[in-house]
Amino acid sequence: MTTTTATTEADPFVHPALFYRGSRQYLQGTTPFVLGGLDAGEPVAVAVPERNLRLIRDELGELASQVRLIDMSEAGRNPGRIIPAVLTAFADLHPGRRVRIIGEPIWPERSATEYPACVQHEALINLAFAGRGVTILCPYDLDGLDPEVVRDARMTHPTIMDASGLRISEEYAPEHAVQEYNRPLPAPGNAVEFAFGETDLFKVRAFAVEHASRMGLSGERLQDLRLIASELASNSLDHGGGSGTLRLWFEDGRAVIEVSDAGHIVDLLAGRRPAAARQQGSRGLLMTNLLSDLVRIHTGGDGTTVRAYFTV
Repeated sequence: MTTTTATTEADPFVHPALFYRGSRQYLQGTTPFVLGGLDAGEPVAVAVPERNLRLIRDELGELASQVRLIDMSEAGRNPGRIIPAVLTAFADLHPGRRVRIIGEPIWPERSATEYPACVQHEALINLAFAGRGVTILCPYDLDGLDPEVVRDARMTHPTIMDASGLRISEEYAPEHAVQEYNRPLPAPGNAVEFAFGETDLFKVRAFAVEHASRMGLSGERLQDLRLIASELASNSLDHGGGSGTLRLWFEDGRAVIEVSDAGHIVDLLAGRRPAAARQQGSRGLLMTNLLSDLVRIHTGGDGTTVRAYFTV
């Protein structure tokens, strides 16, 4: 199994999926990619789950010190956080230079609730890095993942690499992938609810804190939820028709906060661009992605729902 960083005149961005079986194929696909970057003088980052991070670290030996190693199960626990806080953050540290990144956002333990956000993340990488000198290799465990996941990987990656080599993905359709997983969110069964208007921001924050604390959230994480409630409500007031509905409930060990309104998010990368120092206006979706353990969004002509999860 060999890797490539070939680019085209049209777009220097390269985004292959690596299909592998077992640790040996994993290392055969990832290690040459890392070593090739180091030999070319390119900055290299590896953002994968901890068990695979150990494999690569041990295989690289002393050379591991020259690579940025990131535990994706922590840094990327919310898939919506990966583009701004992991991938773009590393690429922006090296302006004017091609960088290589191994990014593994989907692993067998990902839950069904997390998975749609993972697919949308993989699809949006192509939009976020179009025109940039960046190569992002995304490993997929063929033994541990469902066939549907492998099918979706072909839809979100322009090229596929496996034991037989590198080939173009005939199913590549990233914008279709984003829309396919822009599905209505299942209704909560036991939520508390507060409808808010222009003068209710203080009440929104107080309502969120009161009920999240009853669910067991405390300290810094409670303050993070308070901030997100305020930011999302502000978005509703500014862009969602001037009003909205806040809901909170407890689900599978997590406090969940949701804000819905009449707005429609048309910018596919909303909440995934690092905020510029002089950026004007709301950063609510970005803050939500950076601070939450998971974010799910459904948006369309009939309105938008943003749902954020906090592990208690």
